[in-house]
Amino acid sequence: MRVALGVEYLGWKYAGFQRQKHLNAVQNELERALSIIADAPVELKCAGRTDAGVSATGQVVHFDVEKFRPERAWQLGTNTHLPDDIVVTWAKHVPDDFHARFCATARRYRYILQNGDFRPGILRQGVSVYRGNFDVAAMEAAGQIMLGENDFSSFKSAQDENPHAMRNLHFLKVMRRGRYIIFDIEANAFLHHMVRNIVGSLLLVGSGERDFAWFKHIFEAKNREIAGPTAFPEGLYLVHVSYDPKWELPIKEEDMGPLWL
Repeated sequence: MRVALGVEYLGWKYAGFQRQKHLNAVQNELERALSIIADAPVELKCAGRTDAGVSATGQVVHFDVEKFRPERAWQLGTNTHLPDDIVVTWAKHVPDDFHARFCATARRYRYILQNGDFRPGILRQGVSVYRGNFDVAAMEAAGQIMLGENDFSSFKSAQDENPHAMRNLHFLKVMRRGRYIIFDIEANAFLHHMVRNIVGSLLLVGSGERDFAWFKHIFEAKNREIAGPTAFPEGLYLVHVSYDPKWELPIKEEDMGPLWL
């Protein structure tokens, strides 16, 4: 039978989601804990392979297993064997043709930075710090030129193995909440480092170091080498994955986590 899970994790001390041989990753911990409940090895498939240091409030995974366990056991039982910074938020038995990655219709990320002269105390592992004055309206205006289906080669990392960089950007919003600036972005799928590369370039526009025309130029040039730097991983969250309602997954947008909205 096939089981889908919702997963939340703080990624600052993990080498990303994907399983690693010599480094600890979120998938390593989840598979170890699930294997105890399943009484057999478990191999996960995920909706999005988040990078090292990146967190999630809405990751979705699935796995196949022979022994039946109630959904509550997959959730609560697995949580008893997980470290404190990883938690299963829901579990559901799903049809065999469900796939956490290939059935997903959209992924939504939020990047949260603290804008000020001092480092955070309580949130030091959950946000990045950028000093200076940033024009939120200018960053959001620049981001709108990317909406729709476009080639995102200017924001694709050299390590990305995808054969093309075409993605469909559904929306990009930038807002300020006190000393925090939040980038809220959704697309059908994302390239490696795509969100962090977009944020890094938009921050140059927001600081006044670059302008709207520059951002439009680097986006249309499809050249990563002329775009801005990659933003820090701390502060990036996978907050929501969308699926066709036919799967009846217990995913709600209001459950995306305490992320300033």
